[in-house]
Amino acid sequence: MDLLERWTALAGPETRPLGEDLLARYAEPHRHYHTAAHLAAVLDLVDELAGEAADPDAVRLAAWFHDAVYDPQRDDNEERSARLAERMLADTTFEPSRAAHVAALVRMTKTHDPQDPDGKVLCDADLAILASDRASYDAYTAAVRAEYSFVPGDYFALGRTAVLEQLLGLPALFHTETARARFDAPARANLAAELTALRP
Repeated sequence: MDLLERWTALAGPETRPLGEDLLARYAEPHRHYHTAAHLAAVLDLVDELAGEAADPDAVRLAAWFHDAVYDPQRDDNEERSARLAERMLADTTFEPSRAAHVAALVRMTKTHDPQDPDGKVLCDADLAILASDRASYDAYTAAVRAEYSFVPGDYFALGRTAVLEQLLGLPALFHTETARARFDAPARANLAAELTALRP
């Protein structure tokens, strides 16, 4: 099932234009990591972790919107993505309260500090790339660097170092029982190795 079919199966065939709009956003030329491939990976992990969510379909909807707005030169992408979710879902048959929940989940991806089971599933699926094999992790870091190609190397290294130190300082990178068991140790190993390579 391709991504557009996954969208219509989730949101209904009448929302196909919304799915097409979202996929066009994930295909923007400045994206190298935050692409449709990332969206598909997050959706696949949400499916795997669905048993730990209260409303798996709300998490799937939030996955579609979580990077719908992505400009690496701004720091409000999550908020703008959440507002897009509110606007788009207002034109569907989804209950307003459910649309609000989806938007709240999108906002949680700003800090990856989830406040409910659905947020835990979404945040864990979003960060699962950190626990990937070495080749996939290297491809991820190269893609992130490409998205920030406008930042000089020294400044990028400083910013990336701060991100890695913040992640490694978290008491928990992952929040669902399944993801903690599978992903925490390899993610920390990858983060630590990247941090060592970045330091002079």
